[in-house]
Amino acid sequence: MEEGVHMPQQYKALQGFKDILPDEQPYWRLVEKVAVEVAETFGYRRIDTPTLEETSLYRRTSGEGTDVVEKEMYSFDERPDKEGHSTNVTLRSEGTAGVVRAYLEHGMFQQAQPVKLYYLSVPIFRHDKPQAGRLREHHQFGCEALGEEDPALDAEVIGLLYQVYTRLGLKDIRVRINSIGDGNCRPQYIELLRDYYRPLLDDCCQDCQVRFVKNPLRLLDCKDPRDQEKIARAPRISDHLCEPCKEHFAATQSFLKLHDVPFEHDPLIVRGLDYYTRTVFEFTPGDDNLALSGGGRYDGLAEILGGAHTPGIGFGAGVERMILELKKLGIRPPEEERPRAFVVSFGKGEEYRTAVVRLTTELRRAGIRAEMSYGERSSKAQMKQANASGAAYALLLGENELAGDFVTVKDLRAGGMETEKKQIAVKRADLLAFFQRNAV
Repeated sequence: MEEGVHMPQQYKALQGFKDILPDEQPYWRLVEKVAVEVAETFGYRRIDTPTLEETSLYRRTSGEGTDVVEKEMYSFDERPDKEGHSTNVTLRSEGTAGVVRAYLEHGMFQQAQPVKLYYLSVPIFRHDKPQAGRLREHHQFGCEALGEEDPALDAEVIGLLYQVYTRLGLKDIRVRINSIGDGNCRPQYIELLRDYYRPLLDDCCQDCQVRFVKNPLRLLDCKDPRDQEKIARAPRISDHLCEPCKEHFAATQSFLKLHDVPFEHDPLIVRGLDYYTRTVFEFTPGDDNLALSGGGRYDGLAEILGGAHTPGIGFGAGVERMILELKKLGIRPPEEERPRAFVVSFGKGEEYRTAVVRLTTELRRAGIRAEMSYGERSSKAQMKQANASGAAYALLLGENELAGDFVTVKDLRAGGMETEKKQIAVKRADLLAFFQRNAV
């Protein structure tokens, strides 16, 4: 390279962020199609909330001591307005808080309860170490059911998500559930947990020493190897539930059996956000401990945001994690629809160019997927492109076709058009009828 000559900078996606390329889109469409069909079968309606919310929304709901708030949120100050006021805002770090805010803001509590909502492929931003299926920007399918504490609703939400996975073809899904109590019984359990951990703290990891003060339940969710033996010997919250929580958890399990959901009680499922109460759950594939999704009940969340007491339950399921699992199992989405026609010019000049564009446009207006070549390619190169496109037919326009107002239709599929000839002449006026008769 000559001295003083600089190559242009080659930009790349930021670490933890990923382009979703065209070849990946069929997987996304498959997941989205199944998710919508199942959610709407269960009576859930779509909601979309803004990507940006006030930071305090997440701080108040997720909890000051959680990893999400302390380490993972993308927060910044908005540009000051004319009066010099600015608001600290955060990119969506989880889906539930925004939905509950919208439920309260728009008076959905005045509707028939429960209000059942879903969101699809919404971007979630977490400034965390990227891992398989969990990027700094990942996408979630989620459901939220607000306004009812019936344990049948807990089972319905879990059953809905299980049906999504099974409809996608995912096998050996493990459903692990637990109850973490409520405001009546959990405070006593937390004190019991602190009493157990207090003499062990010096030997705990640094994160657990912080959790001991800010979010004791998260002590049971530590992944540091040195703390696993302590977790195994810790008291279980399921042994210290109040009677209403015991009854709610027992009823949830009974209803889950009616949904034919295979589940196991895992007393170490606690979830990472402060707003959870009673039922919590996680889905994992087979023996893999990396969660596909999780969720739970959050009966006090609306009150934190200034609303009346509003029971709620929901989940967030990572779309990237689903796709990763589909690929691992060799499950492929349906093939993309190919063009039905590829228009090929056997002449050069403005007359031929106009004829090709006109015919391609007419086909597309009629709802027929059609392609054409661009630039000054030879007819041989155009035919090669037509074959590579996967189109069923090549529509050939040459001198005779333009003069006689017809199109030569060449069948590009193996087997032809069930005639001895691989190509036939079709009058321009009859071309649309030809495609109707020869649906692919």
